[in-house]
Amino acid sequence: MPFSGLKPEKLWEHFSKILEIPHCSGNEEKLAEHLLSYAGEKGFEADKDEAGNVVIRVPASEGKEDAPTVVLQGHLDMVCEKNSDVDVDFMKDGITAKKEGDWITAEGTTLGADNGVGLAAALAIADDESAVHGPLEILATVSEEVGLIGAGELQPGFLEGEIMLNLDSEEIGEVYIGCAGGGDSVLRLPLEMVDVPSGAALLSVKVKGLRGGHSGIDIIEQRGNAIKVLARVLSKIGGQHEIMIGSIQGGSKRNAIPREAAAVIALQGGDSSAAEKIVSDELEKISAELGGTEENMDIVVEEADEKPGKVVNGESAATLLNLLIALPHGVETMSYDIEGLVETSNNLATIKVEEGKAVIGTSTRSSIASALHALSDRITAVAKLAGAEVEEEAPYPGWKPNLQSKILALVKKVHKREFGEEPEMKAIHAGLECGIIGEKFSGMDMVSFGPWIEHPHSPDERVNIPSVETFWKLLKAVLKEVAA
Repeated sequence: MPFSGLKPEKLWEHFSKILEIPHCSGNEEKLAEHLLSYAGEKGFEADKDEAGNVVIRVPASEGKEDAPTVVLQGHLDMVCEKNSDVDVDFMKDGITAKKEGDWITAEGTTLGADNGVGLAAALAIADDESAVHGPLEILATVSEEVGLIGAGELQPGFLEGEIMLNLDSEEIGEVYIGCAGGGDSVLRLPLEMVDVPSGAALLSVKVKGLRGGHSGIDIIEQRGNAIKVLARVLSKIGGQHEIMIGSIQGGSKRNAIPREAAAVIALQGGDSSAAEKIVSDELEKISAELGGTEENMDIVVEEADEKPGKVVNGESAATLLNLLIALPHGVETMSYDIEGLVETSNNLATIKVEEGKAVIGTSTRSSIASALHALSDRITAVAKLAGAEVEEEAPYPGWKPNLQSKILALVKKVHKREFGEEPEMKAIHAGLECGIIGEKFSGMDMVSFGPWIEHPHSPDERVNIPSVETFWKLLKAVLKEVAA
């Protein structure tokens, strides 16, 4: 086992058990049942609401019953991404973890350290007889990764806590006090389908090897977007030869930057060698534009394995490619107030064809509500120019920093005492559930911190082992200070 001998032992035991249980977004029921069973075995009061959110109420340490109730908050679900050559069924298979030096990672899939380590830490606190704390509520929400849905469904009375420690951050030595809001859009573009032209060359074009990553945290790195790359090279091929599209798909999650995309095209007036030449030239240009951020990017052109039943005709295919090229992706604006913070961005996240329509998913984020709406309106305008229908999902709110927060002051004091320096205060260009929970439970005093996790939402996800012990030490010390 990769966790053998790691400290704190109880935390890694809980994390190991979490990894055994499938818990992709929308499939968290078994993990919720595990938490309820755990609570029953420990004799803790627990509850599950209609949305599937779970709360476990842990009694205070002896003599600390009158201390403020603290909510330890995380989410049940994980982003399930894998490399195309990995054979795994996320609906029934667990995650295979491995140790690489000071890191825990997975075998070609996302690890689920986001947010499995935070959830494991909360459970380990409840198990640790040496931990000193007041009354605790362990809150585990559902479907955080697909729009903070569980937090949005929380009802009054489900929580009693006055203080919340969100355990879903990914930088050690930093405390998060604010986050972006966001909203998703779904575009549906009608396609004109025709029979495959006689004599056309049927080719598969695949973009692979990109880094992907979290569409909030990693968007600032200007990594390549496989859907954008695919649309660009297909458009270049279409500029010299008539093409029709038999299939096109890319990305899988709204909050993950697309790593792979592929299409089957019917090429008239050319063959695979003609397409390969265009793609090779374009790949060289795109690689130079990305400045070395995508060293493993590749575009493969080969004969298609199967003949499509129908193809998108030339005019409709051109409209689709133009739409994908025109849609915004990446950083839109940086914050004027906080150096280095992305203010507004969009992720062109998914593309697939179903029932004669191209279905495109985007995820927009901003720390300013009006900027979020403005970028969403721009996406809608571009879509309508192409003749697409647009469905906007209800946006979720951001979390405004409160520099007068009492729990923030306490965490800063404890961090300096334990580690010799105050933590860095940050806001994050990603959706934490603090904004929604703060709206639903007025007056909740909140901060967010966690261990060092790299490349969440991608198969390169990994968690730093020494940072987990540091995170654990801070969590225990903060709870003891609150209880005092």
